[in-house]
Amino acid sequence: MPQTRRDYYEVLGVGRAASPEEMKRAYRRLAMQYHPDRNPGDASAEVRFKEIGEAYAVLSDPDRRQRYDTYGHAADGMAQGPDFGFQAAFDLFDMFFGGGGRRPTTGPQRGADLRMPLTITFEEAIRGVTRRVEVTRPTTCDACRGSGAAPGTSPRRCPQCDGSGQVRQVRQTILGQMVNVQPCGRCRGAGTVVESPCPSCRGRGLVEASRAVEVQIPAGVDSEMQVRVPGEGAAGDRGGPAGDLYLALTVRPHAVLQRRGLTLLYECPVSIAQAALGDTITVPTVDGPRPVTLRPGTQFGDRVRLPGLGAPDPRTGRRGDQVVIASVVVPTHLTEAQREGLRALFPPDGQPHPVRKGFFGNLKDAIGL
Repeated sequence: MPQTRRDYYEVLGVGRAASPEEMKRAYRRLAMQYHPDRNPGDASAEVRFKEIGEAYAVLSDPDRRQRYDTYGHAADGMAQGPDFGFQAAFDLFDMFFGGGGRRPTTGPQRGADLRMPLTITFEEAIRGVTRRVEVTRPTTCDACRGSGAAPGTSPRRCPQCDGSGQVRQVRQTILGQMVNVQPCGRCRGAGTVVESPCPSCRGRGLVEASRAVEVQIPAGVDSEMQVRVPGEGAAGDRGGPAGDLYLALTVRPHAVLQRRGLTLLYECPVSIAQAALGDTITVPTVDGPRPVTLRPGTQFGDRVRLPGLGAPDPRTGRRGDQVVIASVVVPTHLTEAQREGLRALFPPDGQPHPVRKGFFGNLKDAIGL
């Protein structure tokens, strides 16, 4: 089970009304404090550094901050895809390298994020559900423990870049010397080379493996939302932390209920007699059958609201309403006696008989348009 995530404002130590500049200062201060380069071998500092970067990536983006303020961590599901904030990365470059540098690629590297589809039922989306999903992903090789070197050997410092992962080329120009820094071609920026590759992973340090992951789908999700499962993505290079898993949700349609935001709609077939005389009928809801009273003279498109029987808000848990919309069914096959009875009750007079509001007008009222 994924662990509970802290509030992003709490992570940065700022209030919800904090300005962008206040958040930026808080981010820089904490990133400096917990940066892995300043805390070598401290796994907790690495986790904290990642948490700080994730929080700032969301709160520094006005659109993502607005979604987070509205939906909390459930807003991850409404994003277009995983995004860890280019602004945060640029701020780090500026903070450690004065605005023009580039970090070497040596040391542990975070694994890639994975995205996979997941289909759930309408009822599961409304109530929430725990699902086990089979995830195939790169994982750390057990034989070499991610080093890529054969058992009994270890990677050695790259002789070409002396372990820096970078090579510098100095060129003389009319403006003076120009230094061009590029990743080392021999170690590809790793800073180390493997002379005896591990036979299990062929020197990659990673192997493909499948694992069953238990995921909690919150109540109130809908199609096109995503659920983020931290740390269940691809394993990182050279012992780096794993990426995250994103589940792209598809909700199967219900047989008779339709969803519009937090409102559930049910188009209820009603006979002419029930509409004219009134009746108490039983209608389906996601919480089971419920009685609904139709008043005498019910018109096509009239609605009855059932409070608290709609979809829940994924962030607050507050439930919307279900709206029952009367759909008067006109019979197409009548006996002669039935025809005579209707003529006696409603003698044709050649004049239109308008109702107060049409079906689509009532539908718009029901869903707040």
